[in-house]
Amino acid sequence: MNGHIAVVTGVSHGKGIGAAICEKLASEGSDIFFSHLDADADWISDFKSSIKEMGVRCAAKEVDLSEPDAPVKLLDAVSAELGPPSILVNNAAYSVNDGYQALDAKTIDDHYAVNMRATILLSVEFARRFKQNNNRMGRIINLTSGQALGPMPDELAYSATKGAISAFTLSLSAELAPLGITVNAVNPGPTDTGWMTEELKQQLLPKFLIGRIGLPEDAARLVAFLASEEAQWITGQIINSEGGFLRS
Repeated sequence: MNGHIAVVTGVSHGKGIGAAICEKLASEGSDIFFSHLDADADWISDFKSSIKEMGVRCAAKEVDLSEPDAPVKLLDAVSAELGPPSILVNNAAYSVNDGYQALDAKTIDDHYAVNMRATILLSVEFARRFKQNNNRMGRIINLTSGQALGPMPDELAYSATKGAISAFTLSLSAELAPLGITVNAVNPGPTDTGWMTEELKQQLLPKFLIGRIGLPEDAARLVAFLASEEAQWITGQIINSEGGFLRS
């Protein structure tokens, strides 16, 4: 990936999938630009330094993706700091519990703004600029949560908006294939990014047939493969990489 510039959204702490993706892509030679929100300033500085120590460039910007003009502002910042990107990883997500008793218009709109609108607008703006810049390889990789594999009680707005990204991935891939841009989605399954209690881990562990809880690095390896030249023939796919996780 030498010479490529990757944009990764939703990188706000060291235990997340976003941070793992940045580290993996950087280790493969890609320059990194990541967005964050409400992150610790010292951690951002230290993380940028650790990425640069891998011999690549790294920049970051605090971005509220719920704002309608955020996608354009983010890609403007990437071009100004590092140059035109060729890899976009839509990792940022908004999630709060709801359920049918609590679900209201604001909850739906808050999920829609980040999970759907920001992802969709970032993707199409990336594609428009990619065509103008005549890049040789383009990759859009979306993160989903396996909404089509089983119900997600008390997460109605989240599952609906993230599920829409799977449909968007398939349709956008057909439009962008002639430009040399592949569009895929990754469902990493339940992943220990710091939110799991020990009790929950013990409940989930028997459901992983491989024998361990999912780690951010698992998702990062798959994203890095999809971003590579070797994955040039893969597009329009929603890849469920869950370690054999059983939902029943």
